[in-house]
Amino acid sequence: MVYSPPENIFFMGSLITYLIVGVIFVALLVAVLLLANFFGIWLRAKISGAAVGFTKLIGIRLRRVPVGLIVDSRITAAKAGIPLDTDALEAHYLSGGNVTHVVLALIAADKAGIALDYNRACAIDLAIKGTSKTVLEAVRTSINPKVIDCPNPLQTGGRHTIDAVARDGIGVKVRARVTVRSNLDRFVGGATEETIIARVGEGIVTSIGSANSYKDVLENPDRISKTVLDKGLDSGTSFEILSVDIADIDIGGNIGAKLQAEQAEADKVVAQAKAEMRRAAAVASEQEMTARTQEMRAKVVEAEALVPQAMAEAFRNGNLGIMDYLKMKNVESDTAMRSSIAKTEKESLDG
Repeated sequence: MVYSPPENIFFMGSLITYLIVGVIFVALLVAVLLLANFFGIWLRAKISGAAVGFTKLIGIRLRRVPVGLIVDSRITAAKAGIPLDTDALEAHYLSGGNVTHVVLALIAADKAGIALDYNRACAIDLAIKGTSKTVLEAVRTSINPKVIDCPNPLQTGGRHTIDAVARDGIGVKVRARVTVRSNLDRFVGGATEETIIARVGEGIVTSIGSANSYKDVLENPDRISKTVLDKGLDSGTSFEILSVDIADIDIGGNIGAKLQAEQAEADKVVAQAKAEMRRAAAVASEQEMTARTQEMRAKVVEAEALVPQAMAEAFRNGNLGIMDYLKMKNVESDTAMRSSIAKTEKESLDG
């Protein structure tokens, strides 16, 4: 009797075969996709001498970092003789930095003989993030100095000169140009161009203000540059001042005379106010004296009104006699007559 295997055994064998084939197919498909996505980048890096393994390429993609940007930046740095690791480039990208600018800045610094390592370049790039400047621009400014206008019309509301006054009261208008280069060692945490402009402006005002006459400033404009440079105005800033050149100098108005005239006018107003206060006080005092005079006269009239009463009381008490009264009346009449004669003589003399 011949043994025949059950049908389910053949079915299970076919299913396992299909599963194996499916797994192989999926693996081949994944391999093809990986080759399609990363082979070109891998080959480009390999040929350029900056090889990156497939596993690193896959890890870069899984971390959502642009693979082409990282690999191309590594290739660019390698071609310039600057070895960079993909992990460092990834870390800077994930920190929000600009990998391309950092690599180009490193290359520019290396070609110019400027000591700049990768970590400092990344720190500078992150420090100026959000501004209009880049780390590449900072390195270029360190290589090729830039010129800053002082004052900057865009920051001073359209003003093109710095105005100062010499000791003789004459105004002087100055426009300067400051040549600076980046100080990469102080770029992180250092003050910006606005601080340079403000300090140079302050130095110019101080230099002109210490001059005895505006003529001294016109004869020796270089004294302004020397004074400004001697102050060390670039300390604590991101730049090193190379020179301060006076681009234009002009004479303003006689500020001293104008201030003196304004002061004299102010003193005049004050003196007038004080005089008016004294006049008002005098008028008030006069009015007070007039009132006091009227008060005294009223008291005299009041006292005179008491005389008849006193005389009547004296008559009643026997202290005053008729003859005394008549004698008093005669004296009053004689006094009135003399007063009338004196008044008539005075009027005739005046006439």
